[in-house]
Amino acid sequence: METRAVTKYVGISPQKTRWVIDQVRGMNAEQALGLLRHMPQSAAEAVAKTIASALANAEENLGLAREDMYIASISADGAPIRRWRRFGARGRFKPIIRRSSHISVVLAERE
Repeated sequence: METRAVTKYVGISPQKTRWVIDQVRGMNAEQALGLLRHMPQSAAEAVAKTIASALANAEENLGLAREDMYIASISADGAPIRRWRRFGARGRFKPIIRRSSHISVVLAERE
């Protein structure tokens, strides 16, 4: 049995989010939440929220036990980019690109 959760339009770049995701890929869901709780990166909070949502979906909708769930697949894809400008010297402007990401988690039951 599998369950999934998706968090969209997270205001953190996919590259920074993937660094956090690589640390928890394939882990038990409870252990991953414990690890993410102590990580200093800001993306860890968004990833933990998505994993907790997938765990809640597994418990409430499918009646599965939390202890048996592990992260089958997890990914961070690019979301819309906001282009910003900061004005510089001599009438120029410096473009700023603010990236965002979509985080998707699939949890499966360990046999």
